[in-house]
Amino acid sequence: MSGVSGSLRPLIAGNWKMNGALGDLGVLGEIGEGAAEARGAADVLMCLPATLIHPATQRSDLGEMAIGAQDCHAAPSGAHTGDLSAEMLKDAGATAVIVGHSERRASYEESDTRVQAKAEAGLRAGLKTIVCVGETADERQAGLADEVVLRQLKGSLPEAAGDWSRGEIIVAYEPVWAIGTGLTATPDDVAQMHARMRQALSSWFGEAGDGVRLLYGGSVKPDNAAALLAIEDVNGALVGGASLKAETFVPIIEAASAGA
Repeated sequence: MSGVSGSLRPLIAGNWKMNGALGDLGVLGEIGEGAAEARGAADVLMCLPATLIHPATQRSDLGEMAIGAQDCHAAPSGAHTGDLSAEMLKDAGATAVIVGHSERRASYEESDTRVQAKAEAGLRAGLKTIVCVGETADERQAGLADEVVLRQLKGSLPEAAGDWSRGEIIVAYEPVWAIGTGLTATPDDVAQMHARMRQALSSWFGEAGDGVRLLYGGSVKPDNAAALLAIEDVNGALVGGASLKAETFVPIIEAASAGA
C-alpha cells in the first residue's frame, strides 16, 4: 500500500483542539466547498470541541465533510461529572472520535489501558475511532521511538480485532516533538515508522490490520502535505492548527486528492 495512492481511501482529519465558537463555524462551509472541488477523492473529517458538534451537523454547507469529537469516556453512562460518553457524542451527531492524543496522555496521564478502553467505547457507540500514538523527543534521541510507538499501538488498540469492520479503527502517528512546534519528521522517519506499524498490525490482526488507515500528524501544512502523503503506508493526515482556516486546510485535502 503506497501513500494515498494505495488501496485505502485517504482521510484528512482536522482537530480544532480547544478552539472555536459558534461564530467560527462558517469556516466549515468554506472547507466543505473546497473539499468538493477536490473531486471527492479523499474523506474529510473535522473533530470539534463538544459544544460545536451538534450545531456543526445542522449546517447545510458541509458537503461530504464528517464531524467528529476529540475524546470520550470509556463508560456509556454514570457518575462521571464533566465527561462525555461515546454514545452521547454519537447522539450529538459525531461520526468519529479521537482517543489517546499525546496532549491527553501527557496532561491527564492517560495510560495505554485507558486509551484502549476509550477506543473500545468508540467502537461500541458506532464511531470511527482514531487511536493516536507517538514518541517524545527524549525517547527518539534515546533510540526508543520504535519500542514506544509499537508498545502504545499494541496496548491502545481494542482487543477484539476480529470484530473490526474495515475502516472503523484508524491510527494516527504523531511524534510528540512535532505537534504544534513547526517541526516535522523527515520523510525517512515517517516512512520507517509507518512501515513498522503496518507490519505490526498485519502480524497481530491479519486482514483487520491491513484495513487500518495510518495517518501522519505533526505540523502538517500546505507546503509539506504532498510529500508526506506520498510516503508508503501514509493513508492521510491528522491536522491541528492548519485545520482552523480554509486557506491552510483545503490545500492539504487537495494534496490528498491529487495523489489518490
